Amino acid sequence: MKSLTRPARLAPGARVAVVSPSGPVPEERLEAGLDLLRGWDLDPVVAPHVLDRHTEFNYLAGTDAHRAADFQAAWCDPEVSAVFCARGGYGAQRMVDLLDWDAIRSAGPKVFLGFSDITTLHEAFATRAGLVTLHGPMVAALDFLKNARTQEHLRATLFEPETVRTLTAGTGGALVPGRARGVTLGGCVSLLAADLGTPHARASARGGLLLIEDIGEEAYRLDRILTQLLRAGWLDRVAGIALGSWVDCGPYEGVRTVFADRLGGLGVPVVEHFGFGHCEGALTVAFGVGAELDADAGTLTLDEPALA
Repeated sequence: MKSLTRPARLAPGARVAVVSPSGPVPEERLEAGLDLLRGWDLDPVVAPHVLDRHTEFNYLAGTDAHRAADFQAAWCDPEVSAVFCARGGYGAQRMVDLLDWDAIRSAGPKVFLGFSDITTLHEAFATRAGLVTLHGPMVAALDFLKNARTQEHLRATLFEPETVRTLTAGTGGALVPGRARGVTLGGCVSLLAADLGTPHARASARGGLLLIEDIGEEAYRLDRILTQLLRAGWLDRVAGIALGSWVDCGPYEGVRTVFADRLGGLGVPVVEHFGFGHCEGALTVAFGVGAELDADAGTLTLDEPALA
């Protein structure tokens, strides 16, 4: 697995497009997030259909075609330096194949930010465009709006990425000890499993440092998801694994037992409680960058800043 192309860091005054590839967005939370971005001296512009709600499927932010058109237009706008997602939810899988990836590649590297359901787009950017992307808080997400640690880590990643090259697990420790080197990838593990067999899925995580998390998946479901990835050979020769947050997945001891059973036999370092994903105070993590994972120290150190 090779490192991907890093977009340029943001500068004061940069124009940032806000899109909704997945679920509908509460307007008041969107406005609060936009105010935070303006406070960082960014110039946020909202895509036309961000506040839409599908007439039949109220879990979607408008039609697949409109969500894809918003994304395409935002990415291909030469005045836009970054595309931020307003929220996750569900729906990215329904629109990702409607995007013109030739045009996206031609538009050049830009910063892309989101997490949760946006895992589908992280994978597509890695395989279709070869770009580093940021797994981090979204504009209308409560953690971004209310948590100073989350805000500051994202701000530093966007403007001063050299200051946050080492990520440290807050309460984490080694589920399996050791050190490993590889290229970062990951996201919601349920979305990674759902991607198998699709046009933008990578063949495997071989040579990668896999950072996974999820929300609302009970222990038996996580067992099923990880077993599917194992049976498909997707985890063969993965270099190391960092486990993020598991909100609403049941008692952690039960979840931890599943991880030990399903991942412990891979023979690679595994670190838990790494502080990214759906948890309070979540860190921003770059996907597509070479790094070293030290499970004993609970650190992930990037070889170079997330953004150029």
